[in-house]
Amino acid sequence: MSNSARLGCPTKVGRRRFIRHCAAVTTAASVGPWIVSSDVLASSGQLNILMWSGYLPPGLIKSFKAKTGIDINHTIIRSNEDILDRMKITGGKGFDIVSPTSMRSLQWSSLNLLQPFDYTRIKNLSNVHNQLRAIGDAEWNFDANGAHWLPHIWGSEGIAWRTDKWTPPRDGGIPSFGDLWQPDMTGKVMIRPHSGMLGVGLFLETTGALSPGAMRQAYADEAKMRKTWAVVTDFCVKNKGQVKLFWNDADKQRVALMSEGVVMGQLWESPPITLMRNGDPVQYRAPLEGPLVWADGMSLSARAENLEAAYSFIDYCFELEPAGKSIDGGSEGQLWGGHGYNSAVAGAERYASERYAKEFASIYSRSPQIKLWIWPQEPYWYAGVRSEYTNRFVYA
Repeated sequence: MSNSARLGCPTKVGRRRFIRHCAAVTTAASVGPWIVSSDVLASSGQLNILMWSGYLPPGLIKSFKAKTGIDINHTIIRSNEDILDRMKITGGKGFDIVSPTSMRSLQWSSLNLLQPFDYTRIKNLSNVHNQLRAIGDAEWNFDANGAHWLPHIWGSEGIAWRTDKWTPPRDGGIPSFGDLWQPDMTGKVMIRPHSGMLGVGLFLETTGALSPGAMRQAYADEAKMRKTWAVVTDFCVKNKGQVKLFWNDADKQRVALMSEGVVMGQLWESPPITLMRNGDPVQYRAPLEGPLVWADGMSLSARAENLEAAYSFIDYCFELEPAGKSIDGGSEGQLWGGHGYNSAVAGAERYASERYAKEFASIYSRSPQIKLWIWPQEPYWYAGVRSEYTNRFVYA
């Protein structure tokens, strides 16, 4: 997937590059002597990871090396297609861990390039956010052999608004996707067509216009999808006057909120968070229906040659402190580095910087239980059919 991220701000870029501070990081320095734990003695002392740029901060690699003596060789990928192509070429040989996005499971299920996880070898697995962990059990459980994917990093799309012009009409200041479509927002709204329409569907589930779960069920059956999206499209066309503009990148989201008459939008988290950090009158928050969530994970290559090291690394990533520091460096700041996204480890925010922890609480912790609407696995026909309905709305 490609949307925005949380820190830093190059222009005209997608979600990952929007905050990326780091390129590839490879550690091959020989440091010693080391006391190596017994669970990694069987490895070669190397771990080969195929992962997005910036996802392995220098501090994470250095601290993992200090704990285990294992060097990480990081091969950068820039798309999910890149991961698949590299794995297909080698049959998975040469890589131990790869990092597909959660919604891509149907592209992997028949390739035999991954192996299932043995949960008994991951003692920190209980630290992982339950909703994110459930993706592997539900959508990556190939041939009922167990989960072939675990969550690592995630981000969201929710509601942002001008705090000097609007206040959510609910306890705790929690917005709803439905707030975009109220009379007081006529001509003041910014959305991306396909995800904005999904947000409409989730709102309509709460009103009875759609049955609960209809938007997720639409991914399983084309006929059901068409029936559901016809209802959504009719609503959007009827209420198109709400929309000031459609966005397609991070820059447009920031500029429109501050200078183009937009009061509220369904946006990636990073652009409004950047404005919040600048002191602008903007708030981003998870909506009542749950933010739309992408998640990048970790999977084991079927031909992993350093399996013990791979399990040690995954378990280390699920420890609270390294998970939290890897967000933005925590107390170590730039010495550790950071990927800038949210961690799949529940409570990791306590080990990130104080600023990030406060932002996370402001965005996600207004309800007793964080509810996430995670993008489902997408069948091959889905995007094309969806485009039919988004085009009807956009060009109405």
